[in-house]
Amino acid sequence: MRIALGLAYDGTTFNGYQTQPGGNTIQDQLEVALTKFLETGEAVQTVAAGRTDAGVHARGQVVHLETTAERPLWNWVRGVNTFLPESIRVRWAAHASDGFHARFSATSRRYSYSILNEPVDLPLVSRFATWVFQPLDLERMNAACADVLGEHDFSAFRAAECQAASPIRIVTRCEWEQPVADHRRLVFHIQGNAFLHHMVRNLVGSLVEIGRGARPVDWMASLLQGRDRTQAARTFPAQGLCLEEVEYDEALICVPESKSVG
Repeated sequence: MRIALGLAYDGTTFNGYQTQPGGNTIQDQLEVALTKFLETGEAVQTVAAGRTDAGVHARGQVVHLETTAERPLWNWVRGVNTFLPESIRVRWAAHASDGFHARFSATSRRYSYSILNEPVDLPLVSRFATWVFQPLDLERMNAACADVLGEHDFSAFRAAECQAASPIRIVTRCEWEQPVADHRRLVFHIQGNAFLHHMVRNLVGSLVEIGRGARPVDWMASLLQGRDRTQAARTFPAQGLCLEEVEYDEALICVPESKSVG
């Protein structure tokens, strides 16, 4: 039986989602909690839609696992959360088809990146936003976003250690907003079929350069055409990045019922 779970987590103190030799990962914590919850002795292994880096957060991570255990869906939520630290929560559970794969079945992923744009940093938001003290021009940054939309070779925005076979990605949404309730915060929204390692954080770094007037609005187009990572801006810090949503063709009927995926 294949189970899909929706996760939210504060990634500040973790070494990313995926298990690694250094330990202290979201996957480690989740699989330990699942083992305790199931009490079957079977080995539990999860597969995630996005292998988020150290310090990156999630509101809409999706994982799947195989199990022989029969449990009510609500128990997968409440029961597993009992064994998780407060910084990780299962938000929903669903039965999935045998062919469902949290990573490879995903048709799109949506990320946000939050920036605190004011003269002095605020400790209360520093875990979830990156501070930029120079005033940023939202109109300039959104004009530059237009060049990111569509299918491109994103070599200029991939990490040196990126293992993706192809740098070609399709971006369907790319925009900045300034929430009415918090004029000090700027939020970048991007959605696409998939993303290269550090791609979102690298895009943000270059868009901020445009926003503060250090580069022209058409710089993004030049970077995409040049395909040279060394010509783009620095990688922005992890704490501003959040995996918001993953979409699938398969409709997942989730518990709690207020949540649906697909």
